[in-house]
Amino acid sequence: MPSPPMKPNPPMPFDRPAAPRRPDSPGPQPFHAMAKPVGATCNLDCTYCYYLSKENLLQGSGRMSDETLELFIKQYIEGVPGGSVVFSWQGGEPTLLGLAFFRKVIAFEKKHAKPGQRIENDLQTNGTLLDDEWCGFLKENRFLVGLSIDGPKEIHDRYRVTKGKKPTFDLVFAAAQRLQRHGVPFNTLTCVNRFNGRRPLDVYRFLRQELNSTYLQFIPIVEHKHFDRVAPQKWNPADLPKEGDPEARPGHPHSIVTDWSVDPEDWGYFLSKVFDRWLSRDLGTVMVNHFETLVAQHLGLPSQMCIYTQNCGRGVAVENDGSVYSCDHYVYPEYRLGYLQAKPLGELVASREQTKFGRAKSETLPQYCRQCAYLTDCWGECPKNRLIRTPDGEPGLNYLCRGFKQFFAHALPEIDRITTVLRREPLKPKPRM
Repeated sequence: MPSPPMKPNPPMPFDRPAAPRRPDSPGPQPFHAMAKPVGATCNLDCTYCYYLSKENLLQGSGRMSDETLELFIKQYIEGVPGGSVVFSWQGGEPTLLGLAFFRKVIAFEKKHAKPGQRIENDLQTNGTLLDDEWCGFLKENRFLVGLSIDGPKEIHDRYRVTKGKKPTFDLVFAAAQRLQRHGVPFNTLTCVNRFNGRRPLDVYRFLRQELNSTYLQFIPIVEHKHFDRVAPQKWNPADLPKEGDPEARPGHPHSIVTDWSVDPEDWGYFLSKVFDRWLSRDLGTVMVNHFETLVAQHLGLPSQMCIYTQNCGRGVAVENDGSVYSCDHYVYPEYRLGYLQAKPLGELVASREQTKFGRAKSETLPQYCRQCAYLTDCWGECPKNRLIRTPDGEPGLNYLCRGFKQFFAHALPEIDRITTVLRREPLKPKPRM
C-alpha cells in the first residue's frame, strides 16, 4: 500500500493545529492568532462569505495602523512559546493593503524575533490582485499561500464574483499559474456549498488535473439564517429544528440555514467520493485536510484541524483595530476578549473567558453525541455549526451530523488499514518549502 500523505507545510489559518498540551498543564501553551489587518474589506462579493457582514456588525472596517501592526507582531512573538511562530494574514482580502504593508510586516518580524526563532507567514487570498511583483515578494519571504477556488469555471463563478457581480475564475486561475511559475507554495481552499456539493469529482479532477494542487482543503459552507446579526450560540434553542426535520436542510422556506449552505447529506457524499478518488490515485502524494487529520487522529496524534479537537479556544482572531475575538467564526461583540492596546495577546488567550469558551465545546455536547461511535473522530465538529436538536429534542447537535456519519462509516475501514501500515513504516514529515 502506498504511503499516506504527511503535511509538508504548517497548517493554514483555517486548519489551526491543536495545542499539544492539556488545558490544565502549567506554563504558556501554544496558540494561533489569525490577523485581519484589513478587517472585512474585500474586492469581491462572494454570496456565501460570512465575513463581509462584519463591516456593518463591527461598525466599519479599514486598514490596520502601523502602531497596531507592530504591537500585534511584538505581542504574538512574545506570547507564543517554542522556536517558531506562524503569522496568518487574512481578511477580507489582505492583498488590498499592498506590498508596502507586508514589507513592514517582514521588517517588524525581524525587529522583534527572538534569537534563533523561526518566523513563518501564511497569506489567505482570493488571488485576483496577485501579479509578478507580489509573487516575487511571496517567494523571497517564504510565504505559504492559501488560494480560494471552488472548482472549474462554471462552479467557481456561481458564488465567487466581484462587487459588480462579474465572474472571477479567470483571474484566480491565472494567479495559480503565476504562483507556480514563481515557485510559491500554495494550498487550495475550496468551499463546499449547496451548488458544488453534488459534484465532488468535477471539483477534485479540476483541482488535481488542471490546477495541479497537491494540498487540498475543503470547507463546508454552513451559516445560520441570521448569521449576519446573531452570534453563534445566541439563538433561541426552541427555534432550532430537530435532526430529520425538513427545516434542518437548505431550501426549505423556514430552513435554519442560508440557501447556499451545503446539504448535510451532500457533505457526506462529497467527502466520500473525493476520498475514494484520493485513495485510488493520490494516496501518498496529495494531502486532503479531512483525510490527513483522520489518519493522524487514528495514530493517536493530535488533530490537525481545530474542528476535530475535543476542546478549542487556542485560535483567536485579531481585527484591524487591535480587537481580539475568541475565533474567526465568532467575531461578534459578545465574543470580544479585549484589545491588544489594553492587554497583551497572550493574556487574552489565557483569560478565563477564553478558557470557558474553549471547554464549552466538549462540555455542551448532547448525550446523542457522547454515545456516538464516531465521537473521538468528530467531537461535535465546529460549535458554530451546532444549529439543530437531537431526535429527542436536546439542542447542540451539529447541522452536518448525518453527513459526517456517512463519511466516517465509509472511510474508517481504509483509514485503519493506512494507520496499520504507518505504524510499521512511520514517515517523517517533509520540511516547509
